[in-house]
Amino acid sequence: MVKKSQKLFGGGGDKGDRLIIYTDGGARGNPGPAALGVVVGDKEYSEYLGEMTNNKAEYLALVFALKKAKALLGGKKAEEAELEVRMDSELIVRQLNGIYKIKEPDLQPLFIEVWNLRLDFKKVTFHHIPREQNKRADRLANQALDDRR
Repeated sequence: MVKKSQKLFGGGGDKGDRLIIYTDGGARGNPGPAALGVVVGDKEYSEYLGEMTNNKAEYLALVFALKKAKALLGGKKAEEAELEVRMDSELIVRQLNGIYKIKEPDLQPLFIEVWNLRLDFKKVTFHHIPREQNKRADRLANQALDDRR
């Protein structure tokens, strides 16, 4: 089990363990059929979400990823872990980093859920990346949408 969780980490060395997470949520149409794709370390996940907006799908992907990271690491290891979340939604990253306000009422409870999930870890940072650097998570989300048909 320890070997399995050690594979999850993307580095950190003397400063502790750092887990890299990629998330993507997408809706075909806005709103429309939506799904999430998540990469936690070396593990991949996808899930169909139902009808919703793209932004809500992005938040649900992040919630899923944080819960999955805690489950994979276990309580004590999670408390010591630093997470680096990479996503291609500039809006969500800027909201989480306090640059933008959350104006959509549907997103406010999800923002609070993410904020509370952060407390399970030593540190969580959110980074916007170009879509080209988020291909695995994007592929997983699209696969979940395609498989639903």
